[in-house]
Amino acid sequence: MLAVARDLLTDVGFESMTCEEIAARADVPIGTLYQFFANKYVIVCELDRQDTVAVQAELVELGSAIPSLEWPHLLERFLDHLAALWQHDPSRRAVWLAVQSTPATRATAALNEQALAEQVEHILAPLTPHQRARRKTMARLLVHTAYSALSFSVQAGQDRAAVVSELKLMLGGYLLGEQDKLGP
Repeated sequence: MLAVARDLLTDVGFESMTCEEIAARADVPIGTLYQFFANKYVIVCELDRQDTVAVQAELVELGSAIPSLEWPHLLERFLDHLAALWQHDPSRRAVWLAVQSTPATRATAALNEQALAEQVEHILAPLTPHQRARRKTMARLLVHTAYSALSFSVQAGQDRAAVVSELKLMLGGYLLGEQDKLGP
């Protein structure tokens, strides 16, 4: 049902997506769908959670390689991976936009984003040992900025590669500036 919902969301958009159409395309009774999902808002929140879990696995791999003098390269590799996900899976942007639709879905999306930010905060610790008070804000800003830029990168008419390149420069420059504060 979720795979069908993801495809439908990509095909028709959030406003036109209905639970009835999801059930019909999934060839399940509407009652079955409602046993698992109260409405389409719950469905898009679950899709967002699935996307978050996939990114969390990549963050674990990135975190295991830090601290490293090669962290700028690791950051670029991670951002390339995320950009490829957004480029090759149009549902990523559709889900990201859908969870922005109501206060309740935004709150759920914020929890998923917070889970990613907590991992990023842990990854930042060796790079910003004297910035403990700021690290949480830095992590949330990095995650939110990356997702916003990735959504922008796959918008019609955008040069995806150029946007991703600018995102790398922006986030890498920000973190290098923090590292430079540490001194030699």
